[in-house]
Amino acid sequence: MRIITYSKDGASGVGVMVDDTGFVDLGKAAPNLPPSLRGILEMDGDGLGRVADAVEGKAADLSLDDVVLEPVIPEPQAIWALALNFEMHLEETRLTTSSEYPQIFLRMPASQTGHGQPLLCPDPEIAKPFDYEGELAVIIGKTGRHIAAGESAPYIAGYSIYNEGSVRQFQQHNRQFGLGKNFEKSGSFGPWMMTPDEFGDVDDHTLITRLNGVEKQHASLSEMVFSVGDVIAYLSTGYALRPGDVLVMGTPGAIPPPDDWEPGPNDSKRVRGRTHMNPGDTVEVEITGLGTLTNPIAADGWTP
Repeated sequence: MRIITYSKDGASGVGVMVDDTGFVDLGKAAPNLPPSLRGILEMDGDGLGRVADAVEGKAADLSLDDVVLEPVIPEPQAIWALALNFEMHLEETRLTTSSEYPQIFLRMPASQTGHGQPLLCPDPEIAKPFDYEGELAVIIGKTGRHIAAGESAPYIAGYSIYNEGSVRQFQQHNRQFGLGKNFEKSGSFGPWMMTPDEFGDVDDHTLITRLNGVEKQHASLSEMVFSVGDVIAYLSTGYALRPGDVLVMGTPGAIPPPDDWEPGPNDSKRVRGRTHMNPGDTVEVEITGLGTLTNPIAADGWTP
């Protein structure tokens, strides 16, 4: 199944995709189920099964064109994000990390938006640059503590895509990534959650990021330093993972440019392969077999 969170006429809902554009409105198909995906996952282990039963054989009654897509889980209790989880990203940044323990930080729900919605680029007078980071997102489906890496599969509700947009200047203010990873609507999450039976083995998939149609990242998810099971085992040592928690599995490096490449005004001199996101751009993160998360980039003119 592919499950979305959406809003229409000021109300949020959950839908199950029938094809790439049409979906079943779960509020109509199963009005007794919780009205949010997190609420469904918090049921006694059979929430997704009840969703599947409710939509079986039903035709789409809404289209993606009719709604605004929200983050797959708009308000998770925790968004645990990994840093430096691909060797090529370590080489690109010239940073080091532990070979035993994943480097993890937290993102806030307010820092994310949905598929098709603008990512907000900070005013360059406040901070620059603003970078894409295409990543695999893992959604937790049931509570667990002290979970062995090899026993993590039953705790995974599904997979999605994350663009973990990063404001580098603020990220470098101190040893904690903090605000540089949490600017308002700087990251995106979607377009849907795909259940593990449909997604299959993580290692069989490839992540591709494009900026204005130009491929900037391309890596197999098998190249991650720490696997999904490793991260679940590590986190659950100290924290009881809860339904709707999100793990964001780290980004690969950017594709190296030609040897004669010269940095432009919006390019980093330190990281040769990276081209930063600017207002007017469009960024896409694709994970093969799962879908594509697309967002325009807009100037941050945020008001309450």
